[in-house]
Amino acid sequence: MFSSLFHTVVYNPLYNGLVFLIDILPAHDVGLAVILLTIVVRIILFPLSRKAVKAQEEMRKISPQIDALKEKYKNDREQLGRAIFALYREHDIHPFASFFLILIQLPILFALYWIFALGGLPEVNSSLLYPLVSAPPSTSMEFLGLIDMGGKSIVLAVLAALTQIVYTRLSMGERKKQPLAGGTFGADMAKSFDIQMRYVLPLIVGGVAYTVPAAAPLYWVTSNLFMIGQELAGGRRFRPEK
Repeated sequence: MFSSLFHTVVYNPLYNGLVFLIDILPAHDVGLAVILLTIVVRIILFPLSRKAVKAQEEMRKISPQIDALKEKYKNDREQLGRAIFALYREHDIHPFASFFLILIQLPILFALYWIFALGGLPEVNSSLLYPLVSAPPSTSMEFLGLIDMGGKSIVLAVLAALTQIVYTRLSMGERKKQPLAGGTFGADMAKSFDIQMRYVLPLIVGGVAYTVPAAAPLYWVTSNLFMIGQELAGGRRFRPEK
């Protein structure tokens, strides 16, 4: 049942979208089609991205209050944890919004992996195409004539890790180097999450990106660049009024 749902909701729409884009591109470049498909996906996910940006801005806004709570309850670990979570609830902040945004992209990456690793391209499976989608006369798996979308790419793997680092730094801001004596469960969890997002996640992204077809890291790089642009430009539009 899960497999059927995955194909209906994720795999088939992505496959048809990718084939459609390959067909309309003059050179039938699969890499360019992946980039365009990624932009479409990011536009669809924009409302969730907007919520994540708002959450990040609110967390920056209440940062002085959190510092004050840390000072006030520095000898009471449990009370500090409760106070921080209460502050999040008061401001309707979801501290893991950015992480959730990453998680919901995993089915898309799985779909791209299956498309390129299990025979969805370069030979088009016409039985999966919607009535209005035509199979392209040919497909070019070489992105700009340089990178095979069906093979591994160390270049795209490194770019995936680097763009993840840049986006994380922009979205989460500078990491504070103010150690808290005797951390609380809430504070320790927040610190652990911060470290994982800043340092562990980019390493995982880069490592995994090198083990899968290049189309997947190309999607991730394009997605990160889109979010970096949103953070630099559109993110300011969502900043709460002072």
